[in-house]
Amino acid sequence: QKGASAVEFALVLPILALLTFGIIEFSVYLYNQQVITNASREAARAGIVSQNPRVTVADISAVVTNYTQNHLVTFGAQNNPTVTVTGYNANAPFGADLTIQVNYNYSFLVIPNFIAIGTLGNMQATTVMRYE
Repeated sequence: QKGASAVEFALVLPILALLTFGIIEFSVYLYNQQVITNASREAARAGIVSQNPRVTVADISAVVTNYTQNHLVTFGAQNNPTVTVTGYNANAPFGADLTIQVNYNYSFLVIPNFIAIGTLGNMQATTVMRYE
């Protein structure tokens, strides 16, 4: 009788730990997805604002890099996002589209050790804005 609760706890503990770490892991995953979505918005906004001279593609990519370096939760992983700029034109007419696509490879901490995730770690965010 005295050891029954210890045996029950030993059986439940791994499931409870996996569930707890899974919740934390996917919470960080969803947070990082929102960060790269907002980084693409910030970069698109920086690219479409009417100013003389217009920002360059390198400046637009730097907005994404700076934003993600300050906000992503990486747990020490050195994955940098890749930025694709489509529709950039230094003399773009009013109303032309500028598309910013940010790709980021998220590194899971606990989950890959137990199951194969597939392409779940490949995050992507795309923002399309019109030039001002």
